[in-house]
Amino acid sequence: MANPGWYDEGRPHLWLPYTQMKTAVPPLAVAATNGVTLTLADGRTLVDGIASWWTAAHGYNHPHIIEAVKAQYDVMPHVMFGGLVHAPAAKLATRLANLLPGDLSKVFFAESGSVSVEVAMKMALQYHLNRGERRPKFVHFRKGYHGDTFATMAVCDPTEGMHAKFAGMLANHLIADLPRTAAEAERFADWLKAEAHQVAAVITEPLVQGAGGMIFHGGETLRWLREACDAAGVLLILDEIFTGFGRTGAMFACEAAGIVPEIVTLSKALTGGVCPLSATIATARVYEAFHSDEGSHALMHGPTYMAHAAACAAANASLDLFEQHDRLSQAKAIEAQLKAELEPCHTLPGVKDVRVMGAIGVVELEAGRNLEALKPKFVAEGVWIRPFGNIVYLTPALTIGADDLSKLTGAIFRVLSA
Repeated sequence: MANPGWYDEGRPHLWLPYTQMKTAVPPLAVAATNGVTLTLADGRTLVDGIASWWTAAHGYNHPHIIEAVKAQYDVMPHVMFGGLVHAPAAKLATRLANLLPGDLSKVFFAESGSVSVEVAMKMALQYHLNRGERRPKFVHFRKGYHGDTFATMAVCDPTEGMHAKFAGMLANHLIADLPRTAAEAERFADWLKAEAHQVAAVITEPLVQGAGGMIFHGGETLRWLREACDAAGVLLILDEIFTGFGRTGAMFACEAAGIVPEIVTLSKALTGGVCPLSATIATARVYEAFHSDEGSHALMHGPTYMAHAAACAAANASLDLFEQHDRLSQAKAIEAQLKAELEPCHTLPGVKDVRVMGAIGVVELEAGRNLEALKPKFVAEGVWIRPFGNIVYLTPALTIGADDLSKLTGAIFRVLSA
């Protein structure tokens, strides 16, 4: 079937993400979304295994979120947040403060996940500056990923990540391996204490390093980091952009580990995949370093569309759904089904590992497989699965039914078998 006119006219002008435009397979034209399916312009439907980079936690077009956004657009789509505030943002900030553990209660809104991490880094640097110390470095971890903007690129994996081309052009921070044993944790703590005079914060993704390869670690690793930061007098930033809102089986990954960071970043599923929005949430202790009679102690940052009213309405509606439905139990059910149905992939040649945590399923392949060649095969199976690196992964909507999830896991087994 021929592509629609808008596709043929517009595609030459589109620059797609993470894509070599000269050699890439042409993108699929999507006409509509609903629940866990994508409807293509040619009429085919695909079960979405990625939930639009795991944003659509409640599935697409959830009526409660859509109605909330429509109602907000009728009243006030957006108003500048400089000197003005509005009810959707005030309500959302209060709810996030009540949901998060400890005294994570001071909420700064932005539009994207990368910017929320930049804000977190800026907060950490200025926290020490306002207290009379200059600590210009961050500790980050191999296989880590925190975004594509310049400050965030500098705390991604510098060699194995997607930003290696920019080596020598980014700020130089301190990289380490995540401690996975008590002995490694002890060495990390000693090293951090020795470097603490120049370290503003340690930053990591809790429980799952996402874009670095969907690499899991246990809650004990996060507890060791918390202890090391406390002993060294260093802030801890947790990037929950991937892991927040039930993805790992807990509402937030830091809760599963039983720790509280000084700063946490949220985005992705914050609005249920409907609008761009992010939040950087700090503890009262961090906030107090900015709360001063001295004007220069203020956080001088202000995204134009921060606290976008319609996006905040979407986020409030998404939180309603988490309250009204047991999404965490749904994540656990997805986890059990993924474990059972992906396990046979262990027997396939070229499969290195199969692992599952919450609503995340991963089949890791040996190096050398052409994963680009798999993408059209998945489409032929009636599913949307987007492998990267050496992994085939699933991050479906938390609302996905058992039959649709089986369609995804069955497609992975069949395609990898072939």
